[in-house]
Amino acid sequence: METEDEEIITKDAHGNVLASGDTVIVIKDLKVKGTSSTLKQGTKIKNIRLTGDEELIECSADGMKGLVLRTEFLKKSQ
Repeated sequence: METEDEEIITKDAHGNVLASGDTVIVIKDLKVKGTSSTLKQGTKIKNIRLTGDEELIECSADGMKGLVLRTEFLKKSQ
């Protein structure tokens, strides 16, 4: 069980720690549910927001707002 004092650490597909405001790159083509759009591999996403789940981030990309992406498909941009 997690306690309220424990901080959730969010990591990308390569184990790099992510923070709110970071820029990430999509490492695999992702179909976006509810649209006919696809986020292509190599798409750069700026200003991510962390969620309460260590495997999910919130972001906006390519004119799509309110996306929630799994961190296993992202790598931190240097």
